[in-house]
Amino acid sequence: MTRSALTAVLALGLLAAPLTAEAQRAGKVPVIGVMEGPAPGLNQPVREAFRQGLEQHGWVEGRNLVIEYRSADGRTERFPELVAELVRLKVSVILVAGEPMIIAARQATATIPIVMAAVGDPVGRGFVASLARPGGNITGVSNMAVEMTGKWVELLKEAVPKATKVAALRNPANPTHEVFWRQTQEAARALGVQAQSAEAKTVEEIDLAFAAMAKERAGALIVFPDPLCNGSRVKVAALAERYRLPSLTMFRESADAGALMSYGPNILDNYRRAAGFVDRILKGAKPADMPVEQARQFELVINLKTAKALGLTIPPSLLARADQVIE
Repeated sequence: MTRSALTAVLALGLLAAPLTAEAQRAGKVPVIGVMEGPAPGLNQPVREAFRQGLEQHGWVEGRNLVIEYRSADGRTERFPELVAELVRLKVSVILVAGEPMIIAARQATATIPIVMAAVGDPVGRGFVASLARPGGNITGVSNMAVEMTGKWVELLKEAVPKATKVAALRNPANPTHEVFWRQTQEAARALGVQAQSAEAKTVEEIDLAFAAMAKERAGALIVFPDPLCNGSRVKVAALAERYRLPSLTMFRESADAGALMSYGPNILDNYRRAAGFVDRILKGAKPADMPVEQARQFELVINLKTAKALGLTIPPSLLARADQVIE
């Protein structure tokens, strides 16, 4: 290859290089800021689901769109500084999931659109004025978690009919957990079982919470959705098996990690749908006028390996309703 030809090839290669945030500042392409949660193992599937959603609307990362990812690496206290970085980059939209991220994003900016991929109670927590008319710079998808609490108690009671006390592992620093706890108590009373609260604000306190549950002779366990518990799902599942506590969580990834059951929204579908909000915002829509959508795909996953380890026989009627059975 001649020197002139080599120079031309190199020049073309530079032009085709991946886009960066500099392109946004030059006014060429939009930049999307994506906040990733404290459970690194979930980040890649979530990224792929979000990219798929964007591509359905004609947005391709590295071609006509830049995505700036920020991962907390298991430390929720880093959310404010990570969001601040995205704000300084002047991104077009910030994608978040879960209360701590949403709170950090809302405190960081009142002007950059914020799209939620998952949140339990957006109206009750004051993130939006109403589902139909959010009224601010936040919109997105609600996972309807606060409406599923009663169902979690019912499923556990069906799987473990002899259980007379159901414990709830919750984070007292998470305001939504107070709503979950009230509804858990109501559902437990309706089914004639006692509800027990077990609290943990740190990874170390999770061990203490399980010891307390064992002391109080809990017969089953609900793990409320929270960055702490989600990020520690392998540890939580292992402790539940160690203390012989059949456990239920909202996210199927926890059932994959060893929880007895999970029942909740398909989080990957939520991210694909969140991409639709991003698309409309990039085309000029205002978050204030974009109704919050509710999760539409729910999954019941049962881990029979865990059931066997706990000496449980899952009723055939419950197995028949499962979307997936892990054997």
